[in-house]
Amino acid sequence: MADEFRNGMPGAEQDPVVATTMHETDRKCPQCGGTMDFDPATGGLHCPYCDYNEEIPPVSAPSPIPEAHEGSASYIPFGVTADGRASELRFEDAELLENSDWGLETKTVICKSCGAESVYEAHVVSAECPYCGSNQVMEANDAKTMAPGGVVPFKISQQEASNRFIGWIKNKFFAPKLAKESAKADSFKGIYLPYWTFDAMTRSSYVAEYGKDRKVKDSDGQERTVTDWSKTSGNYEEFFNDELVCGTKQHDVNMLRAIEPFNTEENKAYRPEFVAGFAAERYSVGIKDAWEKAKTSIAEKIKNGISRKVMREYNADHVTGVRAQTDYSQRTYKYLLLPVWLSSFRYKDKVYRFMVNGQTGKVSGNSPVSVPKVILTILVILAILLLIYYFMG
Repeated sequence: MADEFRNGMPGAEQDPVVATTMHETDRKCPQCGGTMDFDPATGGLHCPYCDYNEEIPPVSAPSPIPEAHEGSASYIPFGVTADGRASELRFEDAELLENSDWGLETKTVICKSCGAESVYEAHVVSAECPYCGSNQVMEANDAKTMAPGGVVPFKISQQEASNRFIGWIKNKFFAPKLAKESAKADSFKGIYLPYWTFDAMTRSSYVAEYGKDRKVKDSDGQERTVTDWSKTSGNYEEFFNDELVCGTKQHDVNMLRAIEPFNTEENKAYRPEFVAGFAAERYSVGIKDAWEKAKTSIAEKIKNGISRKVMREYNADHVTGVRAQTDYSQRTYKYLLLPVWLSSFRYKDKVYRFMVNGQTGKVSGNSPVSVPKVILTILVILAILLLIYYFMG
């Protein structure tokens, strides 16, 4: 398995790219001079004043250097793949990566109410926090941080996000009927959230117990099931691609997980044009802390993989007590910006927040609950259980 993955990733580990330019992106419409924003419908820039559209040219990889990797036709240096995506960067080089800019003049704004930090173009004046709606925002002394290597552009428009929300709230069984009929999202805010992705080859040695069921009869002739347990050990290998870790602490983790997954393979090498017209949050979870979170997630998946392996090998009915010691190799990472629509709605003077995945349209959030519906459902379930107990008793 290891050879398969090694052969399947030629030239995958690239040197980190460090942006050195501070040229502000010119997003002025060539026809009317208006400011153009990124348009999810076309994947390019759009002028809302005269409907002019402009394609965003892909970031080109630097020319290959054959003498650096002689005989390797697939070698692509630095941070861009041949098809214009963000390439994998060596995890071991992360500490050596210099701070870099975002390719345009930016400023960081801090919300005094919730503490969120957002990155805006220098000329944009924001008087409202995109997270909590507070107008208690102030410009911060901008500490330089790593520039994103890639971005997954918005595919879902604001109107489509609104439609997805309406469908979502209507499908909430316990939501009050009035809420379903009257709920209307407040203004949507499109924002790119910071995420880390990690690739790693894992090799684990493990111990576990597996059980096989068999039927036996008691002295009174009643049949029952007993489980025979045995110990086992072995080795397990698995390659993990784009293990996703959110780089922000400003949002409800469960809500964010609920709008996953994102198709990170559709990322494009970062250009500031992709975030034109949107806010972008600066990461607050550093790469080292993110890797620890990724390892926790990977460890759980490894245990599940080992359980499946043991069940196949022994035709077992149960697996328990899995303990694994894992070594990691071929570790790489990417720093990506992923698209999310933020909004909320009011019902009976209470605010309910929700999110829409800007790539897939998946919705997650909080919604009001009808107490009578919940009580009625519980009573129906209890009645069914009583009937089952009565007829089987």
